Amino acid sequence: MLKTIYVGNLPFTATDDEVRGLFSKHGTVHSVKLVTDRDTGRPRGFGFVEMEGSAATAAITALNGSQFGGRSLRVNEAREREQRTRRSRF
Repeated sequence: MLKTIYVGNLPFTATDDEVRGLFSKHGTVHSVKLVTDRDTGRPRGFGFVEMEGSAATAAITALNGSQFGGRSLRVNEAREREQRTRRSRF
């Protein structure tokens, strides 16, 4: 079963391939998605990695708090996105 891992505090210069390489040391990486700003296209400093369950757990344990590109990574299991309520413009 695939688990989605949240990876935060990434350097803005990080690439999909660099993140894949970092996580592949702990198991097979099925996908990497780094989030970019929809208006500017610039990286937002976080992303998601999909891995098999036991490999994902090992990667989270090993990489949370580790240094990558001069930054301390925040790595944990991703949570479902909360639904936003629409605000009235008036």
